Amino acid sequence: MEDPGDGLWLGRAAGPEGPAVVTLRGGQVIDVTCREVPTVSALLERPDAAAWLAGAEGAALGPLEAVALLAPCDLQVIKACGVTFARSMIERVIEERAAGDPARAEAIRARVAEAIGGALRDLQPGSPQAAEVKAWLIEEGLWSQYLEVGIGPDAEVFTKAPVLSAVGTGAEIGLHPASRWNNPEPEVVLAVNSRGEIRGATLGNDVNLRDVEGRSALLLGKAKDNNASCAIGPMIRLFDAGFTLDDVRRAELTLTVEGADGYRLTGHSSMAEISRDPEDLVRQTIGRHHQYPDGVMLFLGTLFAPVEDRDVPGEGFTHKPGDRVRIAAPGLGALENRVTLSTEAPEWRVGIGALMANLAARGLLA
Repeated sequence: MEDPGDGLWLGRAAGPEGPAVVTLRGGQVIDVTCREVPTVSALLERPDAAAWLAGAEGAALGPLEAVALLAPCDLQVIKACGVTFARSMIERVIEERAAGDPARAEAIRARVAEAIGGALRDLQPGSPQAAEVKAWLIEEGLWSQYLEVGIGPDAEVFTKAPVLSAVGTGAEIGLHPASRWNNPEPEVVLAVNSRGEIRGATLGNDVNLRDVEGRSALLLGKAKDNNASCAIGPMIRLFDAGFTLDDVRRAELTLTVEGADGYRLTGHSSMAEISRDPEDLVRQTIGRHHQYPDGVMLFLGTLFAPVEDRDVPGEGFTHKPGDRVRIAAPGLGALENRVTLSTEAPEWRVGIGALMANLAARGLLA
């Protein structure tokens, strides 16, 4: 992995005794794990998280390119927001109308875009104007549950993956073998503590099985949560004087997919086009209505929805095993993974019990 540059970085790595809480200094990965901070979650709970990390002493594990980074979260619940961009919202409508059949999508895309594409881009979700558009769409027979969460008052927030199941940069990322129409979803991921405070941000790939979810939104669990189907990394950049939530609001993400067959796809997602502010999405996720004692990693959604054909005309893009996916953003580094099937990726074996046992054996638990 390349050096993500200046900033205050927080992550996890495979240390000689087990998972380590790490930071990055001068190209070296520094293990700062201690009884005071045995987990990333514990560090983010500290009122002085950024100052503590900046001054923490630790042992060097080696240069960044030689250290195996894990997903930079541990005890946090992994949540995701869907349909937060107008363009991707339209694609969700198309998936639903096509019932998961990519061959039908092109004709439906043209009709839906002509009917509603321009009407949605400047709408404030939950506003009176959005309610008027909703009434018009119902009258035209074009209403969809995806438009409800896209322009209605309530955001879509779902559990993407179990605690500790995400993979990090350099790992294989998995597709359910039943899927024949799928794509990467490049997103910003917020690191939020139990008090709902946003402490930093990183990158994520919320792998999307378009055919599975397109058949029924009730299949969202199967579409989103599979072995190795969630990638987060490379590291969390903590907020400080040089990097704030406003930088997240302005983030420009780039995506590159390179296939073993020579195929190449490039894409882009601009956070400036998000329909809901990140702080609003956090408020809808965590608060008096729902607590997360160990914090949350929150995917903010994506603008990216690939429509160009890869093989069959009219069927758009889908992954192939061996694809290499790179998601990058200035100030956040790059998340890189190789695509495989969920049944071929390494099995997830280290859960909460195993982590606690490891930390206890190392004398890191009070």
